Amino acid sequence: MSTTPHLDVLIIGAGLSGIGTACQLARQFPDKEVAILERRDRLGGTWDLFQYPGIRSDSDMLTFGYKFRPWNDRKVLADGGSIRQYIADTAAEHGIDEKIHFGMQVVRADWSTAQSQWTVTAVHEASGETRSYTCGYLVSCTGYYDFDRGHEPTFPGAGEFEGLVVHPQRWPEDLDYSGKKVVVIGSGATAVTLVPSMAGTAEHVTMLQRSPSYVLSVPAVDSISGVLNRFLPDSWVYAISRQRNILVHRGLYLACRRWPRTMRRFLLSQVRRKVGPNVDMSHFSPTYMPWDERLCAVPNGDLFDALASGAASVVTDHVDRFTPRGILLESGQELEADVIITATGLKVQMLGGLKLFVDGEAKELHDQLTYKGVLVEGVPNLAWIFGYTNAPWTLKSDIAGEYLCRLMQQMDDAGHTVATPRDEEGSRLDIGMLDQLQSGYVQRAKDTLPRQGSKEPWKVLMHYGRDCRMLVEEPIDDGLLHFESPATTLTTA
Repeated sequence: MSTTPHLDVLIIGAGLSGIGTACQLARQFPDKEVAILERRDRLGGTWDLFQYPGIRSDSDMLTFGYKFRPWNDRKVLADGGSIRQYIADTAAEHGIDEKIHFGMQVVRADWSTAQSQWTVTAVHEASGETRSYTCGYLVSCTGYYDFDRGHEPTFPGAGEFEGLVVHPQRWPEDLDYSGKKVVVIGSGATAVTLVPSMAGTAEHVTMLQRSPSYVLSVPAVDSISGVLNRFLPDSWVYAISRQRNILVHRGLYLACRRWPRTMRRFLLSQVRRKVGPNVDMSHFSPTYMPWDERLCAVPNGDLFDALASGAASVVTDHVDRFTPRGILLESGQELEADVIITATGLKVQMLGGLKLFVDGEAKELHDQLTYKGVLVEGVPNLAWIFGYTNAPWTLKSDIAGEYLCRLMQQMDDAGHTVATPRDEEGSRLDIGMLDQLQSGYVQRAKDTLPRQGSKEPWKVLMHYGRDCRMLVEEPIDDGLLHFESPATTLTTA
């Protein structure tokens, strides 16, 4: 008798997407056997991994939190510890915390048409033991980056530097930077979070950037919702405020795409008001237009306050080499440093690095189309949850979870066991799903990300309203999703 555990649904990853998807499945299908394989020893994903000073969301929590479990704190951009606790509380509330297998690195997933199931191979990292699971449906909630290592360029002379070099993805628990000179290399979300968080404790913090990013100041506290709470029930305030923020996010993005020069002037003018006359605006004037790369959000302009106070500064230049005392720039200037933080970005990885096979044939995501941004063309019973890059991640992961519940309900009602998207109209384009973004991590991963097609449902929309219609409202059976029952599978095997 086989001792391999069999699940109806197996989810990989116990982060924001994995817990949210598991909770939705548990709510709709209390009798289904659902489990999560998580490589780390605690749930939380990103919000357990990153421990650098000031770690927080870069999206407002009303839309970054789950639709089915309101975020009730008035803090707009929450700290990492609070977000992890919110995920943990959500898991416990729905009994999902008891369904997580920790310390499991998934290395391989094999689909068998004859058996209509996946066999998933994982390694228990603490013991080195290999374990197998079978499941009817496999859901990847591993995010989009490599948890083992970030993007770390090779800097000439790095071995000569006598201080400490730290990547934010591997922040030492005992790092003491008080009274020290710190240089943060980077200008993205991590850098603009680190600089104000370390300023004041460090002797001085310098943000060294090759090129500027757009930085947008947002309120630290949602005062409007606080006022509404005096007159309206909490549930009403949450619904109103969440919808308001969704519209604001979408409106800002569309305005940037439609009127880029006007929005550029607007974004730069709000920076100019915050930093004051003593900060060179060239450090905040990107050469690209807004939303060619993601905007960086800072609560109450804390980055600008740190710069205006003199506790931090910005240098725009290129690294020539590391020296024993710091960094020599191409301009000839040398930045002295005791600690150098390489906030140089993420390394993109799909499916947590697992190898995917269908009836013995290897499948690579970059060779496949994405279907509705949730399923994968030509791969049966596989979903992968990928959130928005131009809006809060969870908006998309929430409705992707709703879609999976609708899909599985229809399969159960019709007696189907297999669902496979097929591109029978030849809509494939050799365009990656995020090619519209010019961010470094996206450009480095152009050959890693799935392809998209010329029209829906193969086209990646990055549009919450249209995705809601496609995933939550439109019929599941669209002629492109092919279903099979046990009898059909047996006949064709």
